[in-house]
Amino acid sequence: MHAKTFRLISVIVLGQALFAQAPQRSAGVREFVTVDAPVVVLTHVRVVDGSGAPARENTTIVLADGKIRSVGEAAPASLPAGAAVLDLAGHTVIPGLVMMHEHMYYTAGMAQNADGSPAQPIHINQLGYSAPRLYLAGGVTSMRTAGSVEPYEDLNIKRLIDSGEMPGPKVHVTGPYLEGPNSFFAQMHELTGPDDARKLVNYWADQGVTSFKAYMNITRAELKAAIDEAHKRGIKVTGHLCSIGSREAAGLGIDDLEHGPMFVDTEFVPGKKPDVCPSGKDTEQSLLKQDVSGPEVQAMLHDLVTHHVAVTSTLPVFELDVPGRPPLRQAVLDAMLPEAAVSYLKWRAQRQTPETAALFKKELQFEHDFAKAGGLLLAGCDPTGIGGVLPGFGDQREVELLVEAGFTPIEAIHIATANGAEFLGESGQIGTIAPGKAADLVVVRGDPSTHIEDIEKVETVFKDGVGYDSAKLLESVRGIVGLR
Repeated sequence: MHAKTFRLISVIVLGQALFAQAPQRSAGVREFVTVDAPVVVLTHVRVVDGSGAPARENTTIVLADGKIRSVGEAAPASLPAGAAVLDLAGHTVIPGLVMMHEHMYYTAGMAQNADGSPAQPIHINQLGYSAPRLYLAGGVTSMRTAGSVEPYEDLNIKRLIDSGEMPGPKVHVTGPYLEGPNSFFAQMHELTGPDDARKLVNYWADQGVTSFKAYMNITRAELKAAIDEAHKRGIKVTGHLCSIGSREAAGLGIDDLEHGPMFVDTEFVPGKKPDVCPSGKDTEQSLLKQDVSGPEVQAMLHDLVTHHVAVTSTLPVFELDVPGRPPLRQAVLDAMLPEAAVSYLKWRAQRQTPETAALFKKELQFEHDFAKAGGLLLAGCDPTGIGGVLPGFGDQREVELLVEAGFTPIEAIHIATANGAEFLGESGQIGTIAPGKAADLVVVRGDPSTHIEDIEKVETVFKDGVGYDSAKLLESVRGIVGLR
């Protein structure tokens, strides 16, 4: 947060006072902290609280000891010594984003064959340094990794963030992919049967992961074994499936489906064989023939709602293949390693198709229909694909695309905050702005309740009551995303 965009009335956050308040944070974290005091008061601010309620104007939020103490119309008559009082006229505070399909890796710049196709097997670069900074800078205060290729690294990143050794959001680590034979990816274990699935779930649950993700070539028997074993330990299972259709997975007890069915569901492929992933072309053609308002898709939609299966929207990664989209954002290109930027721009020119544009429209409608039918819609950006979706930036774009899908800005923010907290079982701690909850907040310049694009104008991100400078975090990774 910068002095030119708000008026700092009284703040004890400078010099030795800041260090005394946060001895647990390393120097590498403290350099990004701009607000750190026993009590922080945000005045004259617009509040979108994440509950779905209308925005509240000219509001005062009091933060104390990492929690939200009060949300009201006026500042308290007296404040404790050492309070930091920030005048945020012209700004909006929203809850920290709770994003549910994130990764600590990057897929652009992969080795290619002479025809430009990815060379097999695919090896993925980890972004253990830059990804956590990008997420926090973009307003993400809690995230689920939704699949790990280097789970030990992801667990250690979580530990370092939690201990104050590195900046980043609160991380919920998903275990290694539950994948069957013939995986595209060199870093994925290939299951050998249900017993192997059970062993994998128990081993990684013991290591500290808090969810699992089934992948494209898993069998029904393996998925059922993994779900049953995970549920015994109170752990949820999601899936990016292909060998198994959405309704099959719902019947097996899966908790969540990634990406949205109108991009990946294979149950409509004619002659689909059990436990076999059809070709991408066959899947695409089957989905292009579906009417989202028609009986087949609506039956699948209501089956998911009946089985309480959540759906995670990851619209930004599919928008990459829609002609003329997404808008090129200079800040995103500036963050990329130059070679990664070149790779992304080349793939963008080659891969965009009218078929993807048609599927994109279908998915927008499906997600809106699903939520209106009572389904729990989650939000994420899935920073994979051809490299144009980056952590943080992509999460902001996801909220914008939810508005394009027909949700109001207030509803889109609710999906990206409260819904994620509900799925994680943390609604009592995060997801909305209310007294007693963690002071995880995002200060943006402007009014995203009427102009959702303002969600890109993040200035300060509060995590547990400590304010981090978004611009400084972004500057610290300029030109290296794709390298580390």
